[in-house]
Amino acid sequence: MTFAIIKERKNPPDRRVVFSPEHLAEARTQFPEATFIVESSDIRIFPDDAYRKLGFEVLDDVSHADVMIGVKEVPIENLIPNKKYFYFSHTIKKQPYNRKLLLAMLEKNIEMFDHETIIKKSGARLIGFGRYAGLVGAYNGFRALGLRDGLFTLPKVETLADLNEVKAELDKITIPNIKILLTGTGKVAYGSKEILDHLGIKQISDALYLTSQFTEPVYVMADVMEYAKRTDGKVGDRFKFYKDPSGYESNFMPYAKETDYFIAGHFYGNNAPYLFTREDAKHPDFRINLVADISCDIDGPVASTIRPSTIEDPFYGYDPHTEKEVAYDAKGAITVMAVDNLPCELPKDASEGFGETFLEHVIPAFFNNDEREILKRAKMTENGKLTKRFSYLQDYIDGK
Repeated sequence: MTFAIIKERKNPPDRRVVFSPEHLAEARTQFPEATFIVESSDIRIFPDDAYRKLGFEVLDDVSHADVMIGVKEVPIENLIPNKKYFYFSHTIKKQPYNRKLLLAMLEKNIEMFDHETIIKKSGARLIGFGRYAGLVGAYNGFRALGLRDGLFTLPKVETLADLNEVKAELDKITIPNIKILLTGTGKVAYGSKEILDHLGIKQISDALYLTSQFTEPVYVMADVMEYAKRTDGKVGDRFKFYKDPSGYESNFMPYAKETDYFIAGHFYGNNAPYLFTREDAKHPDFRINLVADISCDIDGPVASTIRPSTIEDPFYGYDPHTEKEVAYDAKGAITVMAVDNLPCELPKDASEGFGETFLEHVIPAFFNNDEREILKRAKMTENGKLTKRFSYLQDYIDGK
């Protein structure tokens, strides 16, 4: 079986790759029966020569490979029929802008494995760039705070070589006496937590956060069962909520009244209650004035996220009274950081972390008869049709 590391062709260019040269060499050692080749790329964070030096073939044409491994969506015209593909297709939530991509994969008889669908039996994701999104997102929020309030100047992450340099920059600043809310308990939230802990900000309990004021910066990490509650007054259950969030309402307002900086590191499921609405943001007691929305669901659970921002221009302001975009440092505005491709700012670290988990969970499945059913669960399309697990996408394909 031949695996190809394919060139990223989506715009804006993404410098990440699923396997660094070192991790690809590790894969070759572990699975000598497999062949690994690399498609030549002039934008990848690791140059072609880094792969060549470790003995890999770097080619302009990898169409003879069986399995194509990429990061972002492959443009329709570059899809090769009858292959297996791994990349983020951004179709599993029925994203309208990628419907044609899913249609094309069915027409070309492609077996699609979306990185987001590579999960454990429990439904928890096995691989992803979540940690790096969390790290960069939290850092960017502090960068916005420093610029907006004239406190300090942090450089852009993309100008720094790696995570060590990011942390070295954080060592130079002092965080003012603010209260920080971090939502989520997954890889994204723990990436953000890494930044908060590196800065020496104290983590406190929900009870203390909601009832006390402090003379130093503090943060709380809130689980979905803290910021959502059952409408019937009974105790909520996180796993039941994930399966069916109906019968729940937001319990976010107590936090909004106590928070200066909100880091949205949660996963938002379809039909779950919004955290805060446009009306909530108008409330005189609504205190949040800075949001790093790493989850970045547009016009959704975080009302101030009205559009994604970019690495080039990461911040904008949201005026809660007019519900319109304003300058990020406008008086009375909520400053928003909503970059939707944060791990691209740390391509080296993100690629190394991703390759490690891909090698651990995915490549073995091709050689152990998929004993943990990782490929079976992840496969979205087969023989020109949706697999059973993804049959819910049929109306999306049909344009209904």
